[in-house]
Amino acid sequence: MKHILSALLALVMIPALAACGDGQTPGAAAVTANEAVSTAAPSVDAASDTDVGTEETAPSGRKALVVYFSRTGEQYTVGVIDKGNTAVVAEMIAEKTGADLFEIVPADDHYPMTYAELTDVAKREQKEKARPAYKGTAPELSGYDTVFIGAPVWWGDWPMIMYTFFEQNRDALAGKTLIPFSTHEGSGLSGFDRKLGSAIPGATVERGLAVRGNDAQNSRAAVRDSVNGWLDGLGF
Repeated sequence: MKHILSALLALVMIPALAACGDGQTPGAAAVTANEAVSTAAPSVDAASDTDVGTEETAPSGRKALVVYFSRTGEQYTVGVIDKGNTAVVAEMIAEKTGADLFEIVPADDHYPMTYAELTDVAKREQKEKARPAYKGTAPELSGYDTVFIGAPVWWGDWPMIMYTFFEQNRDALAGKTLIPFSTHEGSGLSGFDRKLGSAIPGATVERGLAVRGNDAQNSRAAVRDSVNGWLDGLGF
């Protein structure tokens, strides 16, 4: 009988000992759960001012469009080019995602071929808040879930012709996922994501990509790797 009572007493004490073991590291279960959430959360690129999409919110099956503005002629550090830096990146994005392409082409292409003259024109347009017209009309945007939007950085901002596109298509772009990309020679994304979010209220702006124009011309394999890695991170 004593043996039976001893066995029963040991069984009763086991849960109590287990509870004491948990009590030696207070809050351990909560810490573990928090670490799991932190690990699962997407990291934010230093160039981004906005939330990053995940594969759950950015499925690879969504229909995408790439809208871009790009210039040929004389460009800083790369000389005279016959395919614009931004066009190179736009085509890589379209190839990876299967997206359609729409190029913003000025209706009155008054932009000079020399780099020095081009910077003067770009600065004047920015100062005047110009809204240069572009040729044609954008594709029917209702058919797209995601729109990649790219351009070279002009004086720390989108070229003014891009604001023409934003304003003419503001309602159609609201509620969509917008993903900016830039080409530059030192200014990075230059706040493209934040400015895009301000121009299109109600849109979801995801993490953008900045590519040096020199790399777009002379290191295309490395740029393609960067583009593909960025798109993989966005769920494409």
